[in-house]
Amino acid sequence: MRNKFSIFIYIVIALAIVGVVSSLFTNPIKFISNILLMLVVGAVIFALVYFFVIKRRLPSNEMKKYKQAVRQSKQKYKQHTSVSTKTPHQKKHSLTKIRTKTKKRPDHLRVIDGNKSKRKKRDSI
Repeated sequence: MRNKFSIFIYIVIALAIVGVVSSLFTNPIKFISNILLMLVVGAVIFALVYFFVIKRRLPSNEMKKYKQAVRQSKQKYKQHTSVSTKTPHQKKHSLTKIRTKTKKRPDHLRVIDGNKSKRKKRDSI
């Protein structure tokens, strides 16, 4: 059944290609106008779907909150890539400051104490 269906699909695609090519050679002006008409109709349908379906899913208040959260996240994880005229000693000093800041453990990660004491007891026995 599946093999017959795929053959049918290939035949339809081949006939569509033959029709497009023959239309292009027999009457190119009508072909171009039909293509432009299809593009305009597709753009109108897309605009209607976008404005009436997709845009209504997220209320504007939630979108504002999301954008604010994105801005805050960018500010928090912002990389300092400004170029300035510093002496080599000052550059080295500023790099160590940046490195010490990045070594800080994030708040959402924590260390979980395992059963290390039990292992030590077994090893010593």
